[in-house]
Amino acid sequence: MKNETAAIVDRTAPKHLNDHNLVRTEVVPGVIYEKRPAKRADGSVAEGLYNAWITLDNQKQYNSYTTDMVKGVIMAFRDASNARDVSSVVFTGAGDKAFCTGGNTKEYAEYYAGNPQEYRQYMRLFNDMVSAILGCDKPVICRVNGMRIGGGQEIGMAADFSVAQDLAKFGQAGPKHGSAPIGGATDFLPVMIGCEQAMVSGSLCEPWSAHKAYRTGIIMDIVPALKVDGKFVPNPLVITDRYLDEFGRIIHGESKTGAELAAGKELLKRGTIDLSLLDAKVEEICAKILHTFPDCFTKTIQELRKPKLNAWNANKENSRDWLGLNMMTEARTGFRAFNEGPKDEREIDFVALRQALAKGAPWTAELIESLIPKAGH
Repeated sequence: MKNETAAIVDRTAPKHLNDHNLVRTEVVPGVIYEKRPAKRADGSVAEGLYNAWITLDNQKQYNSYTTDMVKGVIMAFRDASNARDVSSVVFTGAGDKAFCTGGNTKEYAEYYAGNPQEYRQYMRLFNDMVSAILGCDKPVICRVNGMRIGGGQEIGMAADFSVAQDLAKFGQAGPKHGSAPIGGATDFLPVMIGCEQAMVSGSLCEPWSAHKAYRTGIIMDIVPALKVDGKFVPNPLVITDRYLDEFGRIIHGESKTGAELAAGKELLKRGTIDLSLLDAKVEEICAKILHTFPDCFTKTIQELRKPKLNAWNANKENSRDWLGLNMMTEARTGFRAFNEGPKDEREIDFVALRQALAKGAPWTAELIESLIPKAGH
């Protein structure tokens, strides 16, 4: 049957295929685009078929994306979406520390802070990046190799499937650093995990463990990544062996405390990070997708994306406008504080700000400077 199918293809396929990309995909520093051979469930290579891997590679800044990287991601997803020989797209980060921590705060602080018109244009690119993920004609698997925070969480939630190594952390950071998580989180979280937990995750800026993200439905699966004495062990910093406490409250995936946490930190120091199980799980998902009708699978995920897509499309433009204007006030202050503040003090004095605003103080350059933490103060 295989030879018969090949003969039919040779006889009926067009001799020239049109290129449906707007522009030729270019290599952009910080974004790696590659096609890796697709494999069947038994591990054998499916000749002529590939999985497109899109990797954020800015490890010194925890794979945060610059303006040029955003452009690179858009082009990579367009290329993968149009590629006839691509079965699935794997979206990941380089290294084992971070998938992505969102926008590059150095660029935000040094270029966009105080320039709302420029940031509004940047947000056009960001919106196009999220839309490129949501609109990709191929299923998108987010391979969460490390922390997925802020805008990184938002672009990760735009994917169809997410699988994480269990040391990864998830969450939003906007309200602590001068922004609002309206680049997708406020659209996706209520759909994915319900309004109450969305409120917790989106507003309080408290990172969740991979186990908690898995339990609540933000990701589809987790795998261990820590090896101690040659054996994989679960994340030693969180509770993984109990579901409820004595009062019936869910504690699975919550942080350990006291002596348990101290022992977990010591175990973490003894171990090494190995992402081989993460790669195996990603290959397993890709193989399952490979063994389906391509158009039927695409139509299925297009329909299942609609709750996220409808929320995103309803809000993305007014969110873009607000984020641009916010660069004159809280974002201007928060991003500068994160970029300029001492290593262990990158948040402003929130109480002082609220007290100033309670007295009707305007947003002046002097107010902003007074709120940014300084070394030795």
